[in-house]
This record gives sequence, structure tokens and C-alpha cells, in this order.
Amino acid sequence: MRRVCLVSAEGGGSSMGHLGCLALLIAPLFILQICGEERCNKDEFTCRSSRCISTKLLCNGVDDCGDGSDEDSCQNCTSGLFSCGPSDACLLKDKVCDGRADCTNKRDESRELCGSDQPAAQTAPTCPPSEFQCDNGECIRHVWRCDNTPDCSDGSDEEDCNQNECLVNNGGCSHHCVDLPMGFLCHCPDNMKLVDDSLCEEVDVCLERDVCDQLCVHSSHSITCDCHEGYRPGSTTGACTAGGDEAQLVLTTSKGIQLMSLFGTDHETLAPHLPGRGPLAAVTSNRTLYWAQQGQNFIYRISLDKEPQEAVLVQKVQGSVSGLAVDWIHRLLYWTSPDQGSVNAALMDGSPEHPLITGLDEPSAVAVEPLQGFVFWTQCGSAPKIERASLDGHGRTALVTSSLNQPFAITLDIPRQLLYWFDQGARSISRVTFEGRHRKTVVESNGYLDRVFGLAVFEGYLYWSEEVTRSICRANKHDGKNLQVLLSDIPSVGGVAIIQPVLQPNGPAACGRPGTLCPHTCLIDLQPERLRFRCASTETRINKPQTPEISVPASTFSVLTFAGILSLIIFLSVLLLGVVLWLCRRLQPSRASSALSFSLKDSQDPLISHESHSCTRTFRIEDLLLKVDLDSD
Repeated sequence: MRRVCLVSAEGGGSSMGHLGCLALLIAPLFILQICGEERCNKDEFTCRSSRCISTKLLCNGVDDCGDGSDEDSCQNCTSGLFSCGPSDACLLKDKVCDGRADCTNKRDESRELCGSDQPAAQTAPTCPPSEFQCDNGECIRHVWRCDNTPDCSDGSDEEDCNQNECLVNNGGCSHHCVDLPMGFLCHCPDNMKLVDDSLCEEVDVCLERDVCDQLCVHSSHSITCDCHEGYRPGSTTGACTAGGDEAQLVLTTSKGIQLMSLFGTDHETLAPHLPGRGPLAAVTSNRTLYWAQQGQNFIYRISLDKEPQEAVLVQKVQGSVSGLAVDWIHRLLYWTSPDQGSVNAALMDGSPEHPLITGLDEPSAVAVEPLQGFVFWTQCGSAPKIERASLDGHGRTALVTSSLNQPFAITLDIPRQLLYWFDQGARSISRVTFEGRHRKTVVESNGYLDRVFGLAVFEGYLYWSEEVTRSICRANKHDGKNLQVLLSDIPSVGGVAIIQPVLQPNGPAACGRPGTLCPHTCLIDLQPERLRFRCASTETRINKPQTPEISVPASTFSVLTFAGILSLIIFLSVLLLGVVLWLCRRLQPSRASSALSFSLKDSQDPLISHESHSCTRTFRIEDLLLKVDLDSD
């Protein structure tokens, strides 16, 4: 509701006409003073000048108020984010006026911002696990609950004190449930630990001690570290150093593609004519990059070793691209599309795209492990999660579903079989095994985790690009220590990737060269007992994520291939029979020259019958081996 003032004016004569018009022009300047300040709707922001603008226009880098008040406290936040203040956090727009105060000063739920009708904001949980949080947000010791003395100012610590939650479904605990005066606790046996407050899992000593970069062997009371092929032991305990060429880090920015060493030195811009930050993936064997501009539906390719470095358009996809990954063994591209709500795949040569998983809620990142046949992705919607499936989209499994806010970026530590992800809401980098176990937070808010765009892991370090500070950072992948800012003041930093051949070891392709048996994309499934593949065609693009068109064991041929081979066998058989009949006519002796006929009784040829001199000859074909080169073009 807005307060409206009406002004009427009557012009008496021509001599007063100009004065009347002038009064109408000046009147609005006095109306605001007479009628009071204009009241904005709850979905609008009140500017310093009392002008009303939509809250969606806040902190968008544009002076929508005209007096700059909608951008006053946004200098520390990138475009599209809401600023809690000059020294506070940056929030996504959907966190503003949602009824819960995420800023420490509650600016995101202020009356000026959200309107007077906005209900009182609930304070986000701030108490540590060792304390009890009152309904009003206060923190008290757990032992003070249900002690017949109110310790919370609202008395919430003395409510619901006579219930035994362990009597119902064991309190949701996987093992032991311990009833407390108020609430309960889940308890684990020895050699197990509590996960997500209810699940007990076996303790992995190697991951608990977390000192080995790669291989770890636990025996008795000690552990031994080792390295995979292609690596050698480093100078520190448990470290592994890659052999071969020195690794390099490549990143996308608004000024072009840039290349740098892992120590922040030798920084150079490779393709200044190819601007556009966005997700990035690399094939390390031939130093080829694939990237997409943020918010666009184009995927490009460029070779780092060719001169001049020119971009090649590989795919024009449906919807924008938020995450990008490569399957270097089967030559496949994988990407997430938030517009389409899907994970998609296509050959690197630009074959038609195929939706693997559909119906996703804001998919944001994707990663591929072709040696085991896994594709991983994240969702940042109303129910955030990290999931996994086979390379063809089958066997969908949720790995992380709890204590997750906005998982924006992921990367894989293939030597250790670990997945790392950045959580925008928690401002942290965590990890979990490929099976979804042994979760651990590695790097927590350190001033360089406000908005991570790209994430990579190599040897003993995590590398990431940070939008708010416009920097490239790295920290120890085990505990987050040794934080280093490798590069700063980067214009609109985007995705990152590390170039080193050892990161992408060779492995067998599941069906030869992709596209050999399929006209378009050959989708691989390495997880069932029988190796399967299916062909994706342009007709299967719409919402058929779980129904393969062609699914056969890798040891058999497709239906079309078998039909062709059968036709070839029949043709050769008829041709062979015709040759035999022709030879029979040519070799048959005439009656006049019967004396010149020859005998075959002494022949040792096992294919020729010894019973008759006639043209009726029996051929015994023991084996007919037809070799078909499925890998030929």
C-alpha cells in the first residue's frame, strides 16, 4: 500500500496559465513533505531519497536509487550478491528477507529492507555442538537442560523434559542410544565413530591420521605411506611428487585464458582475445582446454601448444553451462545445465548432446572418474546434495545429503579416491570417499572462501579461485594449513584446472573408440557384472534418463552388426556353392574320354570324399572364423 496525495489546480485566465503549470511542476516537491514519507512494499527497498526499488536490484552494481544508497555496502561483494556490510559476509539474493537472519547485524532481515510486515527474523544457529541453543538463539551448557532451573531467558531449556526418545526407533541411532534428561545421544562402539549425529562407521586409521598423500598401509600401531605409478616420494613424510613435466595451472578470466606455475610465478595470458570466465576442464595428454562462458550455452576448445591459439566451437548446448568435466579415456564431455536441470554428455568432437540425469534442482558442478566409471555432480536447490552415477547415468546414488548448504565446486583426488567440494553456505572445503564415507572438513573460512568458483587438487594441495578477493589460493589438502595466495587482483576470475599428464592415467576404453558402434555418443556403464554400453541418439534427448536404447554385453555385437554379419555369411555360402558347381561341370569327364578319368582314391585331402568319382563332393567346414574390425572407421 502506498500513500497517495491528490493535487488539483484550476487555471483562471491566460495570465495565470503559466503560473498554474509552474505550480503543477513544483507541487510534487511539497507533496512528500506534506503527506509524509512514502511507504514501500515489503518486496521493495527504501532509498535514502525515499524512492522505492525492488530488492532484486540491490547490490547489482547499478545505482538504481539515484543516490547510491542501494549500493552503499556492496563494495566488498561481487555482482549478484547481497552485502551484510563493509566487513561482513556476502549472501545470495534468496537469503534476503527469507525470515532468517544470516547477517550478524541482521541487515538482510531489516525493516527498511523487508518492510514492516516482515515477521521477526529467526537467528541462524550459532551454538557449537557442545552447547544447547535456546529458542531465542542463546547458548547454554548441555548439563543445564532440564535441571528444573530456567537458564534460557525464554525458558526453552526446561521444555519437553520427560520424553525418552530412545524408545522409538532407537532414537534413529544406528547402534547405541543414550537417553538424557532432555533429548538423547547416539553412541558408537570402540573402533567406530559417530557421523551425522546418528550413524556409526568404522574408523579408517589412514584417513583419520591423514598423513599420506596417496597410498597408506596400516599395520599394528603404525602406518606406511607409498606413491602410485608416476609419482615419487617427496621430501616430507607421506608426500608424493609427480614425475615428468612441471605442472601448470590454467584459469579463465574476463581478460582471457591465463597460465601460471603452481607457485604463482611465470604468469602469462595465453589468449587475450578469448575473454569470458566460466567452468574449465583439460585433457592433459594433449594439453587441450574445454571451457564455457558463464551463463552461455557454448562450449569451446583450444590447444595450448598450437600457434596461433584459436578457439573452436565444440558444442552449442541446451541451456547454460555451470560445470564441465572430461572423460579422457572415452573422449566424452560432461556438463551440468541449471536451466535444464540436467547432467549431459557428448563426444569431444561435437556429437549431439545426451541428457544423462534430468529433473535436478540447480545442478552446479560435475566431475568424472573414468577408470572406475563414475560421474559426480552437485545440486544447490532446496535440498542440496552430492550424487554419483555410472558414466551412462545408471546406478544413481546420493553421497552427501546432510549438513550441506550450497555445494558449488567439486574436484576428485583420484589417487586417494576422495571427492572434495566447496560449500558456499558454510564457507568451507570438505571431502568424502567415493562411497560417501569418512567425511571431513579440511579448509574452513579463512578470508578467501567467500565465493569459490573453481577447485582442483594436485599432490598435497588444494587449489581454488576466489571471486570476492579475485585471487588464486592453495592450502594443504589434509588439514587446510599453509594457506598461500598465489595470484591476486585477477579480473573476474573463473574456473581452474591443472595440467600434468599423471593426473589422467591411461585405462582401457569400454567399447573401443567412442562412436565405433554408435552413430553418436557411446555411453559406458562399468559398474554392473556385465559391461554394457548404450547409444544416445537425437531422439532420446527428452526425459528418458533411465531407459537405455541399446544395452548389450561388451562381448557381443549390436543387433544391427549381427544382422550384417549373418547376411555376409549367407552371401559367401551361396557364392561358395556356385563355385563348387562350376568346378564340377568343368572337371566332369565325358563318355568318350572315360579312359582318361583320374581316380581320387589316393587323395589325402580331408575335404574331399573318397566314395565317388562323380561331381558330388562333400566339403567338411570345421570352422568359419569371421573377423570384424569394429575399430576401423
